[in-house]
Amino acid sequence: MLVLYPELKPYSRHQLRVSDLHELYVDEAGNPDGIPVLFVHGGPGSACNYASRRYYDPETYRIITFDQRGCGRSTPHAELRDNDTQSLIADMETIRRFLDVDSWVLFGGSWGSTLSLLYAQAYPDQVLGMVLRGIFLCRQADLDWLYVAGASRVFPDHWRGFVEFIPEAERQDLVEAYYRRLTGADELARMAAAKSWAGWEIHCSRLRPSADVHKLISKQHNALAMSRIESHYFINKGFIEENQILNNLSRIQHIPARIIHGRYDMVCPLDNATALHERWGNSELVIIRDAGHSATEPGIIDALVRATGELAEELKEE
Repeated sequence: MLVLYPELKPYSRHQLRVSDLHELYVDEAGNPDGIPVLFVHGGPGSACNYASRRYYDPETYRIITFDQRGCGRSTPHAELRDNDTQSLIADMETIRRFLDVDSWVLFGGSWGSTLSLLYAQAYPDQVLGMVLRGIFLCRQADLDWLYVAGASRVFPDHWRGFVEFIPEAERQDLVEAYYRRLTGADELARMAAAKSWAGWEIHCSRLRPSADVHKLISKQHNALAMSRIESHYFINKGFIEENQILNNLSRIQHIPARIIHGRYDMVCPLDNATALHERWGNSELVIIRDAGHSATEPGIIDALVRATGELAEELKEE
């Protein structure tokens, strides 16, 4: 079974201003003359970390990572103004031009798969190939699975805590109720809501629980950005039309893609991946039989590292 490549430090770091308000953290690692690959993190509202650079052969790839608006080392932290899907797509294109990249591979998981697919549909000529994990199509059914009914049947104990945080009179729309608290003036209420929101997602994310992952994501800084930005995007239906990704797959049929999905993914159910694969002739689907949603699970790591290696060999032959 393949494992992550050794840790490596960026050879270049950038603070890239993309609007009057937002500045993005961007870094580069690996081979400056290699195949450009952009790591597109999840959430929305998560961030890159040292592991984001370890899924690719550093001698083969020019590895580019960035923190999306409002999260990680991008500023201002947890900012919701001027923060929407169309802006993030434009940011990716700004990064490409800033770094003088002609075209690149997109590597995205969960919300990162959503954003990668939307970017590719907007800029198909700039995408060499895609490696996608834990597909999230951001349909109403996908949001309802996690925040109305679905995962709640698998994790009723953790769901109870998530629901009972909200007064009974407001439980008809949990995303809206959490959003009000996460954007309210009461700092203590914001932080309590952030930890509850993040905790629910963490409990659903892995086939086998990880105390280290729970501790990392539930930290105040990380939990606030993820919960505020996720709830902001989800009350706005991801700022996209219903079924937008599947309806526009004709734009990217020529792009080769590897789709990796855990069979027991309780955050983004497997039907997201099968629906995408069935409509995308140039895609390959690998279902990991002993994994959930997280990119840190051994079976998922093996498949992702294998996919970046295979894609590199194919691109070298062209």
